[in-house]
Amino acid sequence: MSKSIFYHAGCPVCVSAEHDIVNLIGSENVEIVHLGEQKSRISAAEQVGVKSVPALVTPNGNVLHLNFGASIEDVKG
Repeated sequence: MSKSIFYHAGCPVCVSAEHDIVNLIGSENVEIVHLGEQKSRISAAEQVGVKSVPALVTPNGNVLHLNFGASIEDVKG
């Protein structure tokens, strides 16, 4: 993985964190995945260890869970 991946569900906590992440590392260095709109990506997020959103997965595979917005189970619906 060459970019970080930022997973979120669209809640205010997630959107605020998205803006901060983009400002910190640059939009060219992060892929934004809105799991509420891209439910097909939930499985991939779970496979790399995402337990809640917002979460940032670094290029070397570390999962950084940020301000708790929703559990991955809540996102699944």
